[in-house]
Amino acid sequence: MNKLVSASLIGGIFGLGIAVSGMINPAKVLNFFDVAGTWDPSLVFVMGGGLLVAFAGYRLVFGCRKAPVFEAAFTLPTKRAIDK
Repeated sequence: MNKLVSASLIGGIFGLGIAVSGMINPAKVLNFFDVAGTWDPSLVFVMGGGLLVAFAGYRLVFGCRKAPVFEAAFTLPTKRAIDK
Protein backbone atom coordinates (compact mmCIF):
# COMPACT_ATOMS: atom_id res chain seq x y z
CA MET A 1 0.00 0.00 0.00
CA ASN A 2 2.87 2.41 0.79
CA LYS A 3 4.28 1.94 -2.72
CA LEU A 4 0.94 2.84 -4.28
CA VAL A 5 0.54 5.97 -2.17
CA SER A 6 4.13 7.00 -2.87
CA ALA A 7 3.76 6.46 -6.64
CA SER A 8 0.46 8.39 -6.67
CA LEU A 9 1.98 11.29 -4.77
CA ILE A 10 5.04 11.45 -7.04
CA GLY A 11 2.85 11.22 -10.15
CA GLY A 12 0.66 14.01 -8.84
CA ILE A 13 3.67 16.25 -8.21
CA PHE A 14 4.96 15.52 -11.72
CA GLY A 15 1.56 16.30 -13.24
CA LEU A 16 1.30 19.52 -11.25
CA GLY A 17 4.73 20.58 -12.51
CA ILE A 18 3.72 19.89 -16.11
CA ALA A 19 0.50 21.86 -15.63
CA VAL A 20 2.22 24.83 -13.95
CA SER A 21 4.85 24.99 -16.71
CA GLY A 22 2.11 25.08 -19.35
CA MET A 23 3.29 21.92 -21.09
CA ILE A 24 -0.23 20.46 -21.12
CA ASN A 25 -1.06 22.95 -23.87
CA PRO A 26 -0.47 21.11 -27.18
CA ALA A 27 0.11 24.41 -29.04
CA LYS A 28 3.02 25.26 -26.75
CA VAL A 29 4.69 21.90 -27.41
CA LEU A 30 4.06 22.17 -31.17
CA ASN A 31 5.58 25.66 -31.19
CA PHE A 32 8.73 24.18 -29.65
CA PHE A 33 9.09 21.91 -32.68
CA ASP A 34 8.32 24.73 -35.17
CA VAL A 35 11.91 26.04 -35.39
CA ALA A 36 11.37 27.85 -38.70
CA GLY A 37 8.14 29.52 -37.57
CA THR A 38 6.90 30.55 -34.15
CA TRP A 39 9.56 28.74 -32.11
CA ASP A 40 8.98 28.75 -28.35
CA PRO A 41 12.17 27.85 -26.39
CA SER A 42 10.42 27.56 -23.01
CA LEU A 43 10.37 23.76 -23.22
CA VAL A 44 14.18 23.80 -23.15
CA PHE A 45 14.05 25.51 -19.76
CA VAL A 46 11.48 23.02 -18.45
CA MET A 47 13.67 20.10 -19.57
CA GLY A 48 16.79 21.76 -18.14
CA GLY A 49 15.08 22.27 -14.80
CA GLY A 50 14.01 18.63 -14.79
CA LEU A 51 17.56 17.50 -15.52
CA LEU A 52 18.96 19.61 -12.67
CA VAL A 53 16.43 18.22 -10.20
CA ALA A 54 17.03 14.63 -11.40
CA PHE A 55 20.81 15.04 -11.19
CA ALA A 56 20.63 16.43 -7.66
CA GLY A 57 18.12 13.77 -6.61
CA TYR A 58 20.18 10.87 -7.91
CA ARG A 59 23.35 12.21 -6.28
CA LEU A 60 21.52 12.66 -2.98
CA VAL A 61 19.78 9.27 -3.00
CA PHE A 62 22.75 7.18 -4.09
CA GLY A 63 25.10 9.07 -1.77
CA CYS A 64 22.98 8.81 1.37
CA ARG A 65 21.02 5.55 1.10
CA LYS A 66 21.97 1.90 0.89
CA ALA A 67 18.47 0.94 -0.37
CA PRO A 68 15.21 2.58 -1.46
CA VAL A 69 12.58 3.29 1.18
CA PHE A 70 10.17 0.53 0.07
CA GLU A 71 12.65 -2.05 -1.32
CA ALA A 72 15.52 -4.15 0.02
CA ALA A 73 18.08 -2.93 -2.54
CA PHE A 74 18.52 -0.75 -5.62
CA THR A 75 17.99 -2.61 -8.90
CA LEU A 76 20.18 -1.00 -11.53
CA PRO A 77 20.97 -2.24 -15.05
CA THR A 78 24.10 -4.36 -15.22
CA LYS A 79 24.77 -4.16 -18.98
CA ARG A 80 27.02 -1.27 -19.98
CA ALA A 81 27.59 -2.03 -23.66
CA ILE A 82 25.40 -0.35 -26.26
CA ASP A 83 24.53 -2.57 -29.21
CA LYS A 84 23.22 -1.66 -32.66
